[in-house]
Amino acid sequence: MRTLLHNKPGETVDGLARKLGVSRNAVRQHLTALERDGLVAKGARQPSGGRPEQLYVLTPEGHEQFPRQYSWMSEILLQALEKHADGDLGDELERMGEAVGKSLQAQIGDAADSQTRIAALAGLMAGLGYDARVAADENGPVIEAQNCVFHKLAFKRPDVCRFDLAMMGASTGTTVEHRKCMARGADCCAFAFRQKAQI
Repeated sequence: MRTLLHNKPGETVDGLARKLGVSRNAVRQHLTALERDGLVAKGARQPSGGRPEQLYVLTPEGHEQFPRQYSWMSEILLQALEKHADGDLGDELERMGEAVGKSLQAQIGDAADSQTRIAALAGLMAGLGYDARVAADENGPVIEAQNCVFHKLAFKRPDVCRFDLAMMGASTGTTVEHRKCMARGADCCAFAFRQKAQI
């Protein structure tokens, strides 16, 4: 996959075999497995003087297999935000979460029942990398996330969880309770949803 990362337009079976020093059959077997897993796809065909040759390219999912220092960059951005925030950093993160949650309402929909909205939110969160699913306890729906996108950062800066809580509450029109947190030693992050009290 690294060879394809360095060849954005794509690479042919012959080109990969030559660069990797393996047989064409070995390349084909690896490409078949990578295509099946959604990490590589067929790209354009390039002229070769005979039959056009098929190029193979990394998919967006394939690009995500390479390490990226999101936590490092997030921490730098948080430090800058903290310097320029009018008040407490947690309050600023909460305001940002509410704004993001309101923008997600269009994708979640305006279903009358909160359970449908919560299920739609879990789907969006799964797509963002939270590995989220809807569960339930004796009081109602719960979203369990097996992968916190802020995991490393949350150990150092627990206030980042306020972003998630505000985002989930604003997008579903509910009050969200943080039941479990992996940054505090739990096996998953769990968020319970309750109807807002009517005034």
